[in-house]
Amino acid sequence: MNPIQLPALAAFAAVARHGSFTRAAGETGVSPSALSQSVRALEAQLKIRLFNRTTRRVALTEAGAQFFERVRPALAELADAIEALDETRDRPAGTLRVTLPRIANELLVLPHLGEFTQRYPQIRLELALDDGFTDLVAQGFDAGIRLGQSIAQDMVAVPLGGDVRIAVAGAPAYFKSHLKPRTPDDLATHDCLHYRFATSGGIYRWEFAQPDDSRRVFNVQTRGHFVTNDLRTMVRAALEGVGLVHVIEDYVREELADGRLVRVLDDWCPSFQGFFLYTPGRAQMPAKLRALIDFLQEKRASVLPGKSRRRRKP
Repeated sequence: MNPIQLPALAAFAAVARHGSFTRAAGETGVSPSALSQSVRALEAQLKIRLFNRTTRRVALTEAGAQFFERVRPALAELADAIEALDETRDRPAGTLRVTLPRIANELLVLPHLGEFTQRYPQIRLELALDDGFTDLVAQGFDAGIRLGQSIAQDMVAVPLGGDVRIAVAGAPAYFKSHLKPRTPDDLATHDCLHYRFATSGGIYRWEFAQPDDSRRVFNVQTRGHFVTNDLRTMVRAALEGVGLVHVIEDYVREELADGRLVRVLDDWCPSFQGFFLYTPGRAQMPAKLRALIDFLQEKRASVLPGKSRRRRKP
């Protein structure tokens, strides 16, 4: 058998991760037809089918899945070896793939994206916005950003700021026809804007804490006439007077400051672990990832008072 070419293996791995020639083409910069040809040539060389293909989906065969599990670590080692060459020049470089929810992107990354790209011109930053949960290893991500309570215990996680706090708020127009709630029980007579999780499809249940004991957190079943899976749309609905919104305080800080939203139930709103950048355990952190962590911590520290609570040090 002739030696298998690395580009063919890389093409196979990209399609396996995405389950799609089109999406894999977007990652690799190679056309879907070229990827398909590479994979077919690899199958012909190995004399085994790696994918089952239909007009709607591409899925690994049993043999293909076993092959992918063996090939993936080797490709990762090769990528690390290439990155190490860049690190010897003391210049963070290479593609850095990060998965994060839209709220983290808007609060942590977008405000400083221009400065990051200017400071690290050799890094190609790829952000995948996903409010659900992503398998970093299976999908080929270097890191993810999520709230601390959402991160699996086997991940290495570093904080990107301090704790965050919930805010419940509504527009002045809404309170012209509704009395302000004084306790969470009063929400039974209010229109509450609901958020639907992308992964589970469930509706988020509003969380509160006892005013005299912030550790006693409880959920409240709320009612309302509007549901969305997009936080920006939910806030816009609150601004339009559709109902009350329950969201991270930082996300509506400007609206609260200028009076477009009025805060209620302040004493009942809990604080909890803020955003963390997390990665699978690895012997050595690439310089490009360390650069991103240090940069985001620097920027977050400039807007959040107090010291961050560290979870686990990489």
